[in-house]
Amino acid sequence: MEVAGGRSYTNLEVWTRGRALVKRVYQLSQKFPREEIFGLTAQVRSAAVSVPSNIAEGCGRQHAKDAINFFHISRGSLYEVETQLYVAADLEYINDEQLKTALEEILVCKKLLNGFIKYYRGL
Repeated sequence: MEVAGGRSYTNLEVWTRGRALVKRVYQLSQKFPREEIFGLTAQVRSAAVSVPSNIAEGCGRQHAKDAINFFHISRGSLYEVETQLYVAADLEYINDEQLKTALEEILVCKKLLNGFIKYYRGL
């Protein structure tokens, strides 16, 4: 589906930043203990992948109301990733600098996604 001036969702900054967050989360979680593979590692990765996935799914919807629902799911996933990375830091799986960098990326994604939701509300 074309969005925002005839562009594909793959050209949207909100989607590309979401993909970059997925990469960051995978890189950070590679160093988690092996016993977390079915725990925190799987959870944080799943939540991260949900961010750009739900943006894409929302862009594929025919009605703005349906699209916004998926964008809200994506935003909820950002909060999940944020919380799970705080837990990873609490457990000393990642250091404070890694957490800070990831949280900055999450904040950018939240701002972009909030703007995108406002855009769709205007349709």
